[in-house]
Amino acid sequence: MEMGGLLEAIDLILQGAQNLVVPILQTKRGGTLRRKQQQKSSTINSHNGAEFCWLTQEDVIRFLLSSIGLFTPLPARSIDALDIISSDVLAIDYYSPASSAVEAVSKSLAQQTSVAIVDSDGTFVGEISPFTLACCDETVATAITALSAGELMAYIDCGGPPEDLVRLVKTMLKEKNLEKLLQEFTILTSLTGDVLASSSSDEESPARSLTRSGKYARSPSYSARFVRKAEAIVCHPNSSLIAVMIQAIAHRVNYLWVIEDDCSLVGIVTLSNILKGNMKLGL
Repeated sequence: MEMGGLLEAIDLILQGAQNLVVPILQTKRGGTLRRKQQQKSSTINSHNGAEFCWLTQEDVIRFLLSSIGLFTPLPARSIDALDIISSDVLAIDYYSPASSAVEAVSKSLAQQTSVAIVDSDGTFVGEISPFTLACCDETVATAITALSAGELMAYIDCGGPPEDLVRLVKTMLKEKNLEKLLQEFTILTSLTGDVLASSSSDEESPARSLTRSGKYARSPSYSARFVRKAEAIVCHPNSSLIAVMIQAIAHRVNYLWVIEDDCSLVGIVTLSNILKGNMKLGL
């Protein structure tokens, strides 16, 4: 990738592009460059005899990471010092109705991020991912009408809703006199009752309560029965740029939540933030 092309690609991403279609050029040496690119990429497409590849933000970060030595001492600086942490996050209180998070989830989908779930004291509990939400069955729509945001987080992230949350949804629907909705929900959840019970018992293991940062990210109000299968990816303000880049690539995410040692939410750092910081510092 030529440097001029790289800077142009980064500029387009910073303007809002999530993905880029890039033409693959052949050389006079029998297309050697093209063949090498084909070996490295699984997203080659042809149109009118020309070949193109699909370039994502992650691809650009991978390229920069492979050449990280050229940017010394930038990679060793903290993301706080580089001023690439955004405090403009989509966050919902744990006890807020799940329905109040719908608009935030829609915005997070457009931004390729998620919605943070926090306690009243600002403690980061977890996230509601629009991609995880999209993989749920139709019962989740009913759950949204009955649960809090924190309960919804557990409902969608446990590899199947825990049995206690299924019972809670039924109770809430009954209290609201939504008998028809209750009947439909009961039928749908009963079809996978055995799977739900098994999933609920597995998720009670304390070993799953650790975040990928190696720290407990639960507040006292975060009940043990709500321990999630897939924890949010987090880092700290003093994390180095290279460490954050490696985390993002390793976990195949476009963002990391930034938290303090006490698990209070500081903000979010995205791949776009990282690219913007590199541009600002003279990539």
